[in-house]
Amino acid sequence: MEGKEEDVKLGANKFSERQPIGTSAQTDKDYKEPPPAPLYEPGELKSWSFYRAGIAEFMATFLFLYITILTVMGVNRSPSKCNSVGIQGIAWAFGGMIFALVYCTAGISGGHINPAVTFGLFLARKLSLTRAVFYIIMQCLGAICGAGVVKGFEGSSYVQKLGGANFVSSGYTKGSGLGAEIIGTFVLVYTVFSATDAKRNARDSHVPILAPLPIGFAVFLVHLATIPITGTGINPARSLGAAIIYNRQHAWDDHWIFWVGPFVGATLAAIYHQIIIRAIPFKARA
Repeated sequence: MEGKEEDVKLGANKFSERQPIGTSAQTDKDYKEPPPAPLYEPGELKSWSFYRAGIAEFMATFLFLYITILTVMGVNRSPSKCNSVGIQGIAWAFGGMIFALVYCTAGISGGHINPAVTFGLFLARKLSLTRAVFYIIMQCLGAICGAGVVKGFEGSSYVQKLGGANFVSSGYTKGSGLGAEIIGTFVLVYTVFSATDAKRNARDSHVPILAPLPIGFAVFLVHLATIPITGTGINPARSLGAAIIYNRQHAWDDHWIFWVGPFVGATLAAIYHQIIIRAIPFKARA
């Protein structure tokens, strides 16, 4: 009996404190904050990887618009919603394509496929101004080409069925549309920050995190909520591509909403994640 008690005491002394598990087991020494990206990096313009990343953003946004706008047109052409995939199918098309395309391009360009995402990451100093501008240009060009191919397939019915363009639906005010775009983009960009957080990956390395999945699922959920309000933009390139190819006045009347809303939402998400959640400015002072 005394021997057993001695064994217990020995074990208690060997492990005098409970060992923390999971995220609390890590210390500040396990992770170092990467330096902020410079506003301008001259070497980028001489690197093939820079242009390869831009081409990847172009192609990804092209495919994104092609599949999603074609899905929207299929629903609009159907005489009965019961004979089409409906709003849920449209939401799955947008979310599913983001999941697939982010997975394919994350290792090349970061898989932004959205000027609002690029802008939010730029504000967080995750990429240079040069790269951010280049990405946004390529995303917009890809979106225009993707919507253009859909119009080529659909012919005259493309304009008759509204071309997948974004505008505020009747019964809603422009303020409601703007609010929906701000909150929807906040959800998306905040998810991007959380899913791709390098500190979280280092801290929770024992828990595999497939970043494209939560990002795509966030897009799906936002579309379910806001398709009835604005058709769901939360991506200025998507809205611009559809508006240019559709080219009707009521789409242009509301078009500013689909730039201002996403950029404001991305800004709020960057501030929330970097300052409130990560407290990076306070760490820098320390």
